[in-house]
Amino acid sequence: MPFIELRDVSLRYDNGYLAVEGVNLSIEEGEFVALVGPSGCGKSTLLRVISGLRPPSAGQATVRGQPVGSTPVNIGMAFQNPTLMPWRTVLQNILLPLEVSPKHKQRYRQNPKPYVEAARELMASVGLSGFENAHVWELSGGMQQRASLCRALIHQPEILMLDEPFSALDAFTREELWQAMQVLYLNRRPTVILVTHDLREAVYLSDTIYTMSSRPGRIAHVRRVEFPRPRALELTYQDDFAHIVRELRKQIGGMRSQITGLKGVGA
Repeated sequence: MPFIELRDVSLRYDNGYLAVEGVNLSIEEGEFVALVGPSGCGKSTLLRVISGLRPPSAGQATVRGQPVGSTPVNIGMAFQNPTLMPWRTVLQNILLPLEVSPKHKQRYRQNPKPYVEAARELMASVGLSGFENAHVWELSGGMQQRASLCRALIHQPEILMLDEPFSALDAFTREELWQAMQVLYLNRRPTVILVTHDLREAVYLSDTIYTMSSRPGRIAHVRRVEFPRPRALELTYQDDFAHIVRELRKQIGGMRSQITGLKGVGA
């Protein structure tokens, strides 16, 4: 039984907009999945369905065989904007989910020490040691995003959802964050769903890439990525890596050309 499964899922918003239609996908526990496709194809909508924020209009979304929302699922999230609280230190920001998590909040209040140690270990794994008492305005954009990833993982989520978390960063910092994300994933092995427009990012980080069609979004292609882990950045310069990126770009370019009516755009 897949850990996460969508069966014929469609979602129509209250204004009548059909975001996704007839989506089927299966995600194994501990798998790293990427969702790519044209802008507006429903990638972020699928995150909302899986998290339970938006029930599907048709079809069914399940986690461990149970309908989403019927049983509690521990989820972590990181977005394009790190949304750190400026009045808190970096360490306090990372510990924030423990204050509200049903699974952890009572134990955290009674004995915060092991959680603080876990937060420090997370910070060390992404190069933030020494910044525990710093504030948001003292960090670069890349450092803020590292803190955001630590915050998303501190409560040991079963599912980690990443909605374009690196897209606002420069290319060099983005690649540094790919490596940091890989370290966090290999150490913790959550089930990860990454929404991204960066095809190199999708290939570097994921086990499976789902390419979505233009709206209403459907799963148009599924691509397994078989490179062994850990993956070094040198991999991104190899021919077999570039082949997968070109394959994905051609798929998405073809769908964009259908929208614009221009043949070969983005291919």
